[in-house]
Amino acid sequence: MSKTRRPPETALPPHPPLRGHYELPEQRQAYVSRLFDASARSYDRINHLMSLGTGERYRLQALARAGVATGQRVLDIGCGTGVMAHQEQAMVGPRGSVLAIDPSLAMLQVARGRGIRQLVAGRAERIPLTDCSVDFISLGHALRHTADLNDAFAEFHRVLRPGGILLILEVLPHVNPWAYRILQLYLKYLVPFATRLLTANRKAGKLMSFYWDSLDQCVPPERILGALRAQGFADAELHIQNGVFGDFRAVRPG
Repeated sequence: MSKTRRPPETALPPHPPLRGHYELPEQRQAYVSRLFDASARSYDRINHLMSLGTGERYRLQALARAGVATGQRVLDIGCGTGVMAHQEQAMVGPRGSVLAIDPSLAMLQVARGRGIRQLVAGRAERIPLTDCSVDFISLGHALRHTADLNDAFAEFHRVLRPGGILLILEVLPHVNPWAYRILQLYLKYLVPFATRLLTANRKAGKLMSFYWDSLDQCVPPERILGALRAQGFADAELHIQNGVFGDFRAVRPG
C-alpha cells in the first residue's frame, strides 16, 4: 500500500464527541466497537425493526442505481453482518468478487454465517488493499463510525481504480423538518426501547441510542459532498429517497 494522501484541510470528524456515550474523540472507536461486538447476534433483528422491513430492498435498489455490475471487484466497508455484501456477491456473480471489511470481529462472524466469502477486520481510514485495486466501494450507514471523513475519503480514492464508483448510504434527518420530528420520536425513543425489550440486551439498546445521537449530530450533506470533492472525487452527488434516505455517489476520475 502506498501512503494515503493527506487531506487538504483539518480533520473532519463526522460528528463531535457525544456526551453520554464518550467524552473524548480518542475514546470513540473503543466505545463503538464494544457496542457492536455486544449487539452482533441481535443486530439483524434490530435492523429489521428499525427499517420496518424495508432495509434490504432499499440497499439493493441503491446498489443497482449506482452501477454494481457482473464481474466487478467490490469493497464493502463497515459491512456489519454482511447484508450489503451478500447482495453484492449475487450482483457481481462468479466472475466478480466482494471483500467485506469491518472493525468488529463479532459482526464479521455473523457475516461469515450469512455466506460472505472474503472478510477482513479493518477500518475505513486504513484499508488493507493496494492502490487502484477495486471497481466499486460501498459504505452502508457506517459513515458516522469513521474517525475522520478526510482520511476515509482519501483512502477510498486511493484504492478505487480510475473510473471506479463510491456509494455511501446514510439517513439524513435534517433534510425535512417534518421527517426530523418523526425520526426523532421513532429512532431516539421507540427503537431503543423496543430493542431493550425484544433482545434483553442493554448494550444493544445503547447502540440504538447512539445511532440516533450520531445521526442527529452528523455533519450536513453539503460538507460530505465538499469533502469528497476535496479528496479528488468527481461527479459527487446526493440522491434523496422518501425525504430521509441519502445515497451519496462519486467517481474517481480516469
